[in-house]
Amino acid sequence: MASPLQLPGWRHVSSGKVRDLYVPDPPSGGEPDRMLLVASDRVSAFDFALTPGIPGKGVLLTTLSLWWFDRLAGGDGGRAIPNHLTAGHIPDAVAGRAMLVKALDMQPIECVVRGYLTGSGWAEYQQSGTVCGIRIPSGLSDGDKLPAPIFTPAYKAPQGEHDENISFDQMIDIVGAERAEELRDLSLEVYERAAAATEERGVILADTKFEFGVDEHGVLTLADEVLTSDSSRYWDAEAWATGATPAERMASFDKQIVRNWLSAHWDKQGEPPALPDEIVERTAARYRELLGRLTGA
Repeated sequence: MASPLQLPGWRHVSSGKVRDLYVPDPPSGGEPDRMLLVASDRVSAFDFALTPGIPGKGVLLTTLSLWWFDRLAGGDGGRAIPNHLTAGHIPDAVAGRAMLVKALDMQPIECVVRGYLTGSGWAEYQQSGTVCGIRIPSGLSDGDKLPAPIFTPAYKAPQGEHDENISFDQMIDIVGAERAEELRDLSLEVYERAAAATEERGVILADTKFEFGVDEHGVLTLADEVLTSDSSRYWDAEAWATGATPAERMASFDKQIVRNWLSAHWDKQGEPPALPDEIVERTAARYRELLGRLTGA
């Protein structure tokens, strides 16, 4: 992984697989009240950061996040959902791919909402008729729409470890009943508003994950990225309705092209191979297509 950028007035504090976090430098004393969240062009799969990155990915995902934050703040005509964005100057070196955000007390829960049966949920359903322990009607196929969206939380593991799916009762044990219900209800509301918006644009929002924090006034606040191709599974509605195979029905607007290529060309032993130029460009094109379909950008 390349060394993080040196940004005047900011101090790098951590890096994930695809994003870098900065706080003001010099510190003003105590905990910082704002942070700079920078999206890189890095791409990860199977717990590895891959080379090369996807050119423009950081800008594409940040642009999509900001578009959704604006809509959910009342731009879609619904009630305003508080978010972590704050005003201020973003360094020119990361303009377009960074968000200036308020520091929050982050909740240790990944709030997953599923509107369609696929992925790990489909695998579990085949075995037990459930998704994350929630009973689902019988007779569904991979990619089918669920009777109603379901909330399936996960406990956020320390960096570098896998998040763990948990039941709602376990979530209550972690954050308390009132906060658990608030997280569940807000996650379902945001998903349903977003799914309605994407449907108008011929796109299906199959599932997504949210992160929330609590601000200094105790207000639950939408944080991190939101409804991007990295945090959500988007499908083309027409292909879903007419595709002859699961692969055709559920071709995602994300890095699935990368996963498929790696699965065919790597035995998951040692370091993964470098991605071919064709795979990089096809992946970038899917990110660009989704942004254009949703925002018109």
